[in-house]
Amino acid sequence: MIFYFSGTGNSQWVAKTLAQKLNDQAQDIVGLNQIPSLEQEQQVGLVFPIYAWGVPESMMQFAGKLGKTTAFSFGICTCGADAGLAMKKLSKIYHLDSSYSIAMPNNYIIGSEIDDDDTIVRKLSAARAELETIAAEIGQKKCVYRVQEGKYPALKSNAINMGFNKFARTTKPFYTLDTCNGCGTCEKNCPAGAITLVNGRPVWKQQCYQCMRCIHDCPQTAIQYGKETAGRKRYHLKDYL
Repeated sequence: MIFYFSGTGNSQWVAKTLAQKLNDQAQDIVGLNQIPSLEQEQQVGLVFPIYAWGVPESMMQFAGKLGKTTAFSFGICTCGADAGLAMKKLSKIYHLDSSYSIAMPNNYIIGSEIDDDDTIVRKLSAARAELETIAAEIGQKKCVYRVQEGKYPALKSNAINMGFNKFARTTKPFYTLDTCNGCGTCEKNCPAGAITLVNGRPVWKQQCYQCMRCIHDCPQTAIQYGKETAGRKRYHLKDYL
């Protein structure tokens, strides 16, 4: 079984692509009512994006609830460039026999423009090739640590990630333009359950995962975050597959 958490689709695509190659199943952890038994599993995988050089809260909590198993375990994180010490921290919660990072298109629109089309196509091509290698290694139950940690990984995955979780996950800057038609896509798809429609407009709870799904998936491009996202192109993975 391959369990995944995904914001804008990168990690979902990785999980489902790998599951197909391994003749396995990919399961979204969002909305999973109970932790499945792993007794019959031959392999268990965790796939997720990197948020500020750390593991998303939802995946870390899920990993902590997984029961012990003799199955071969692996983790794959998707990131724009590097992952810091995220995989090593996760492995302390749920032991990983193998760990990987895969560079995927940047979708953190709050911080910068998304990658240009050529970069997106190049990253996806490289990711496909890497998944072929990963699938072969998992099939052979090879213990591998192939994670791009980057410079100053301890600083990034400790101090910076702590600051992100404490301060940067605020929803206060979210707002909608007049083009919002109250379709409810954001409320329905928010993995944190942080959005509620009030009088036909989305209202956010105090904190969310900062996955960017609501911004990128809004059919009217009506959701903004402060001044940072105005005029920036949205990311839709399906447009490049």
